[in-house]
Amino acid sequence: MQYDYIIVGAGSAGCVLADRLSASGQHRVLLLEAGGSDWHPFIHMPAGLAKLVSNQSINWNYNTEPEPNLNNRRLYWPRGKVLGGSSSINAMCYIRGQRADYDAWAAAGNPGWSFAEVLPLFRRSEANTRGTDALHGDAGPLSVDDLKHTNPLSHAFVDAAQQAGYPRNEDFNGAEQAGFGFYQVTQRNGQRWSTAAGYLKRAKERANFTLMTGAQVLRIRFDHDRAVGLDVRIGKHIERFETSGEILLSGGAINSPQLLMLSGIGPADHLRHHGIGVRMDLPGVGANLHDHLDICVLQRCTQKITYDHPNDAAVALKYLFTRSGLGTSNVAEAGGFAVSRHASDGRPDLQFHFVPAMLDDHGRNRLPGYGFTMHGCALRPKSRGHLELASSDPLAKPRIYANYLSEPEDLKLLVECVRISRDIFAQPALVPFAGDEYLPGKDVNSTPEIESFIRRKAETIYHPVGTCKMGQDASAVVDAQLRVRGIDGLRVIDASIMPTLVSGNTNAPTVMIAEKASDLILNQYLRAAA
Repeated sequence: MQYDYIIVGAGSAGCVLADRLSASGQHRVLLLEAGGSDWHPFIHMPAGLAKLVSNQSINWNYNTEPEPNLNNRRLYWPRGKVLGGSSSINAMCYIRGQRADYDAWAAAGNPGWSFAEVLPLFRRSEANTRGTDALHGDAGPLSVDDLKHTNPLSHAFVDAAQQAGYPRNEDFNGAEQAGFGFYQVTQRNGQRWSTAAGYLKRAKERANFTLMTGAQVLRIRFDHDRAVGLDVRIGKHIERFETSGEILLSGGAINSPQLLMLSGIGPADHLRHHGIGVRMDLPGVGANLHDHLDICVLQRCTQKITYDHPNDAAVALKYLFTRSGLGTSNVAEAGGFAVSRHASDGRPDLQFHFVPAMLDDHGRNRLPGYGFTMHGCALRPKSRGHLELASSDPLAKPRIYANYLSEPEDLKLLVECVRISRDIFAQPALVPFAGDEYLPGKDVNSTPEIESFIRRKAETIYHPVGTCKMGQDASAVVDAQLRVRGIDGLRVIDASIMPTLVSGNTNAPTVMIAEKASDLILNQYLRAAA
């Protein structure tokens, strides 16, 4: 069967496209997902995210190559391999970033992407339980809610941040981002609300929509310079699917550039090295990789009120029967945004996530005792990396060179994160709960000592972007319409198109990107039909 649109990847962007493009009933839409169904109960119980971090059945389980500025460690990069993609395994924080992020995209030669132009798309996607106003929507598919359960430590933390001189912020997506408070989350009635729940569920009810899971796309097929089909591995068989319209890549910042390179679109010398014929020499494919690098300060807690050793059975039963209690927590309940002493423009350049538990190595290293953790990251890192193919085998994981801390300013900002975290933890509101500092430890105080700690312990906070950059310069992969340069019938629609990282979590902006893309595609169809 021939389709009007074939979407590769049922993640945060792909599910949005599936819904919007099939809504009219006029277009035949096929959605291909390498992973499986989002049946796992820990996906839908928010606190279950702690159990999902190493689940290989729903996770691509990537690792970087040895990072030269992080003691040659290989960092773990979990990415969702399931319906909903990373929106099915993330911490659900709903953050858009700053107005200036999008205005910078537009100023860099991407018309239509200023904040004023994308704000209606954020509002259209959002169903905020607080209601609608100039900045928020209440009727969209993506449910945004306040947490139903919060730990006493999270409240003490927000109070401590105010005592440290930071304002209280009730809405990080409001008029001002700076300050500390509780995150709103992509939940509905205490349940995770991924894009599979919010968007894909609607598409699945339509006769003109087809979903295939366990479908690993191997390469794109072309007729001259037009993308016309895909070779797809389903079980032990390889099938070919064709389109009369467009192929839309929504595999994310790793999978989308990998598929382009496997199909002959990318840096010519690199493709030839792996015996791949060059369809289009685009040196920017896989380049411009950047991510939020995160450093954690861990403090012992004198009271057994943390989430370190919960009664899993009791938590699950309470959640199952009442949709309440710890099971509804996203764990990273509170946090905030701060302006460091290195900021030159007055904009927040640091973000923090507070967790009422001790988290080390993504929670994979379970620590004894009780404690709490502050995650801190630099919002607009200057370091850039790249990814490349390991071989021409489509099933081989690509090589990821994140190149963290290659720019000295990024390290300075992470040192500030440690110092600010310690300052907040020392405030009166947290004194009744605070025991000894576990990491980095009370003897780590000088800047060189803190820098050494960062190189030893920093990890990703899961926001890779930029590997199919949008723009007009020589390194751009897609234009402002998200069309791959030099190729007809092919777009990239996911976080990989971000020219620069947004100042915050990346899930909500990725949903917006797919909302924007659906308008671009449907408007093009309407113009052609006219």
